Amino acid sequence: MLEASDGISWWNYPGLELWKFFNLFLFILIGFYLHRRFGRPIKEALRLRSEAIKRELKQAKEERDQALAKLAEVETRFANLDAEVSKVKERNAAEIEAERERIKSTTDGELARMRDQAKREIESAGKIARQELRQFAARESIRMAEDILKREIGPAEHARLTNRSIEELRGSQG
Repeated sequence: MLEASDGISWWNYPGLELWKFFNLFLFILIGFYLHRRFGRPIKEALRLRSEAIKRELKQAKEERDQALAKLAEVETRFANLDAEVSKVKERNAAEIEAERERIKSTTDGELARMRDQAKREIESAGKIARQELRQFAARESIRMAEDILKREIGPAEHARLTNRSIEELRGSQG
Protein backbone atom coordinates (compact mmCIF):
# COMPACT_ATOMS: atom_id res chain seq x y z
CA MET A 1 0.00 0.00 0.00
CA LEU A 2 0.95 3.48 -0.31
CA GLU A 3 2.24 4.75 2.80
CA ALA A 4 4.68 7.47 2.88
CA SER A 5 7.53 7.62 5.26
CA ASP A 6 6.51 10.91 6.66
CA GLY A 7 3.14 9.67 7.98
CA ILE A 8 0.77 10.68 5.22
CA SER A 9 -1.93 8.11 4.60
CA TRP A 10 -2.93 7.01 1.12
CA TRP A 11 -6.37 8.64 1.24
CA ASN A 12 -4.80 11.92 2.10
CA TYR A 13 -1.85 11.66 -0.30
CA PRO A 14 -0.93 15.06 -1.76
CA GLY A 15 -2.47 15.41 -5.21
CA LEU A 16 -4.78 12.45 -4.69
CA GLU A 17 -6.71 13.57 -1.65
CA LEU A 18 -9.66 11.20 -1.80
CA TRP A 19 -11.70 13.28 0.59
CA LYS A 20 -12.14 15.84 -2.21
CA PHE A 21 -13.59 13.13 -4.47
CA PHE A 22 -15.80 11.97 -1.65
CA ASN A 23 -17.07 15.54 -1.13
CA LEU A 24 -17.64 15.89 -4.87
CA PHE A 25 -19.55 12.59 -4.97
CA LEU A 26 -21.61 13.60 -1.93
CA PHE A 27 -22.34 17.04 -3.51
CA ILE A 28 -23.43 15.37 -6.78
CA LEU A 29 -25.69 12.94 -4.89
CA ILE A 30 -27.30 15.76 -2.90
CA GLY A 31 -27.70 17.83 -6.10
CA PHE A 32 -29.24 14.85 -7.91
CA TYR A 33 -31.60 14.22 -4.96
CA LEU A 34 -32.61 17.88 -4.82
CA HIS A 35 -33.06 17.93 -8.57
CA ARG A 36 -35.32 14.88 -8.45
CA ARG A 37 -37.22 16.17 -5.47
CA PHE A 38 -37.51 19.88 -6.32
CA GLY A 39 -36.55 19.96 -9.98
CA ARG A 40 -40.06 20.11 -11.40
CA PRO A 41 -41.33 22.94 -9.20
CA ILE A 42 -38.16 24.91 -9.79
CA LYS A 43 -38.28 24.12 -13.51
CA GLU A 44 -41.95 25.13 -13.59
CA ALA A 45 -41.24 28.32 -11.63
CA LEU A 46 -38.37 29.15 -13.98
CA ARG A 47 -40.55 28.42 -17.01
CA LEU A 48 -43.34 30.63 -15.62
CA ARG A 49 -40.85 33.36 -14.81
CA SER A 50 -39.38 33.06 -18.31
CA GLU A 51 -42.85 33.35 -19.87
CA ALA A 52 -43.65 36.34 -17.64
CA ILE A 53 -40.40 38.00 -18.70
CA LYS A 54 -41.22 37.28 -22.38
CA ARG A 55 -44.71 38.79 -21.93
CA GLU A 56 -43.27 41.84 -20.20
CA LEU A 57 -40.67 42.24 -22.95
CA LYS A 58 -43.39 41.93 -25.60
CA GLN A 59 -45.57 44.46 -23.77
CA ALA A 60 -42.60 46.79 -23.33
CA LYS A 61 -41.84 46.49 -27.06
CA GLU A 62 -45.47 47.30 -27.92
CA GLU A 63 -45.46 50.26 -25.56
CA ARG A 64 -42.17 51.44 -27.06
CA ASP A 65 -43.62 51.12 -30.57
CA GLN A 66 -46.73 53.05 -29.51
CA ALA A 67 -44.57 55.73 -27.90
CA LEU A 68 -42.45 55.98 -31.06
CA ALA A 69 -45.60 56.25 -33.18
CA LYS A 70 -46.93 59.03 -30.91
CA LEU A 71 -43.56 60.74 -31.04
CA ALA A 72 -43.60 60.60 -34.84
CA GLU A 73 -47.16 61.97 -34.85
CA VAL A 74 -46.21 64.79 -32.48
CA GLU A 75 -43.13 65.60 -34.54
CA THR A 76 -45.26 65.66 -37.70
CA ARG A 77 -47.81 67.91 -36.04
CA PHE A 78 -45.02 70.10 -34.72
CA ALA A 79 -43.54 70.32 -38.21
CA ASN A 80 -46.98 71.27 -39.57
CA LEU A 81 -47.65 73.69 -36.71
CA ASP A 82 -46.68 76.76 -38.76
CA ALA A 83 -49.05 75.72 -41.54
CA GLU A 84 -51.87 75.10 -39.04
CA VAL A 85 -51.24 78.46 -37.37
CA SER A 86 -51.35 80.15 -40.78
CA LYS A 87 -54.62 78.37 -41.60
CA VAL A 88 -56.12 79.44 -38.28
CA LYS A 89 -54.99 83.03 -38.85
CA GLU A 90 -56.49 83.03 -42.36
CA ARG A 91 -59.74 81.53 -41.09
CA ASN A 92 -59.89 84.09 -38.27
CA ALA A 93 -59.17 86.93 -40.71
CA ALA A 94 -61.98 85.70 -42.97
CA GLU A 95 -64.36 85.43 -40.00
CA ILE A 96 -63.37 88.92 -38.84
CA GLU A 97 -63.98 90.33 -42.33
CA ALA A 98 -67.34 88.54 -42.55
CA GLU A 99 -68.32 89.89 -39.13
CA ARG A 100 -67.19 93.37 -40.16
CA GLU A 101 -69.34 93.15 -43.29
CA ARG A 102 -72.31 91.86 -41.28
CA ILE A 103 -71.95 94.69 -38.76
CA LYS A 104 -71.58 97.25 -41.57
CA SER A 105 -74.66 95.86 -43.31
CA THR A 106 -76.64 95.89 -40.07
CA THR A 107 -75.44 99.41 -39.27
CA ASP A 108 -76.31 100.64 -42.76
CA GLY A 109 -79.77 99.10 -42.43
CA GLU A 110 -80.28 100.71 -39.02
CA LEU A 111 -79.08 104.08 -40.34
CA ALA A 112 -81.47 103.86 -43.30
CA ARG A 113 -84.31 102.92 -40.99
CA MET A 114 -83.46 105.80 -38.62
CA ARG A 115 -83.23 108.24 -41.56
CA ASP A 116 -86.63 107.12 -42.82
CA GLN A 117 -88.11 107.44 -39.37
CA ALA A 118 -86.56 110.90 -38.89
CA LYS A 119 -87.84 111.94 -42.34
CA ARG A 120 -91.36 110.77 -41.44
CA GLU A 121 -91.18 112.58 -38.10
CA ILE A 122 -89.96 115.76 -39.80
CA GLU A 123 -92.75 115.54 -42.41
CA SER A 124 -95.31 114.90 -39.66
CA ALA A 125 -93.98 117.81 -37.62
CA GLY A 126 -94.07 120.01 -40.78
CA LYS A 127 -97.71 119.07 -41.44
CA ILE A 128 -98.63 119.82 -37.85
CA ALA A 129 -96.73 123.14 -37.98
CA ARG A 130 -98.43 124.13 -41.28
CA GLN A 131 -101.85 123.23 -39.84
CA GLU A 132 -101.14 125.24 -36.69
CA LEU A 133 -99.89 128.10 -38.87
CA ARG A 134 -103.11 128.02 -40.95
CA GLN A 135 -105.22 127.99 -37.79
CA PHE A 136 -103.19 130.87 -36.40
CA ALA A 137 -103.51 132.79 -39.67
CA ALA A 138 -107.28 132.14 -39.74
CA ARG A 139 -107.72 133.32 -36.14
CA GLU A 140 -105.63 136.39 -36.76
CA SER A 141 -107.53 137.14 -39.96
CA ILE A 142 -110.83 136.89 -38.10
CA ARG A 143 -109.54 139.04 -35.25
CA MET A 144 -108.19 141.64 -37.66
CA ALA A 145 -111.47 141.61 -39.63
CA GLU A 146 -113.42 142.12 -36.41
CA ASP A 147 -111.13 145.00 -35.45
CA ILE A 148 -111.61 146.60 -38.89
CA LEU A 149 -115.36 146.08 -38.75
CA LYS A 150 -115.59 147.55 -35.28
CA ARG A 151 -113.68 150.66 -36.37
CA GLU A 152 -115.46 151.26 -39.65
CA ILE A 153 -119.03 150.29 -38.85
CA GLY A 154 -120.72 152.74 -36.56
CA PRO A 155 -124.08 152.43 -34.76
CA ALA A 156 -126.11 153.73 -37.73
CA GLU A 157 -124.49 151.33 -40.19
CA HIS A 158 -124.92 148.52 -37.71
CA ALA A 159 -128.67 149.24 -37.41
CA ARG A 160 -129.09 149.41 -41.20
CA LEU A 161 -127.26 146.02 -41.67
CA THR A 162 -129.32 144.43 -38.94
CA ASN A 163 -132.59 145.62 -40.54
CA ARG A 164 -131.49 144.40 -43.90
CA SER A 165 -130.65 140.94 -42.46
CA ILE A 166 -134.08 140.80 -40.82
CA GLU A 167 -135.82 141.68 -44.10
CA GLU A 168 -133.86 139.01 -45.95
CA LEU A 169 -134.90 136.47 -43.35
CA ARG A 170 -138.55 137.50 -43.70
CA GLY A 171 -138.36 137.24 -47.46
CA SER A 172 -136.88 133.76 -47.30
CA GLN A 173 -139.74 132.65 -45.00
CA GLY A 174 -142.60 133.92 -46.87
